[in-house]
Amino acid sequence: MTDPESPYAAIYAVVQRIPPGRVCTYGRVAALAGLPGQARLVGYALHALLRQSVVPWWRVINRSGRISNVYAADEQRARLLAEGVDVDETYLIDLDRFLWAGDDVE
Repeated sequence: MTDPESPYAAIYAVVQRIPPGRVCTYGRVAALAGLPGQARLVGYALHALLRQSVVPWWRVINRSGRISNVYAADEQRARLLAEGVDVDETYLIDLDRFLWAGDDVE
């Protein structure tokens, strides 16, 4: 279990709010978690998750709108496609269409 006061817990709380069919960038997740400028920390936190985690790690992409997870890119693409997110063969997602800005996060 993650310490509720840890940066990872704050990151996971934000990622859990990303709705199905939407994506968010590492940098935006960091900012919403109160960790501006810590996009890499978001990547580390998501990489630390167990595969069976309920945290929807697959909804987090890079600022260019591309899947950058070299460890599970095909799985991430498949999960996003299953949720209705269009991901092209180069792993690119249209941020104008699918970006979640975190409007419901306080």
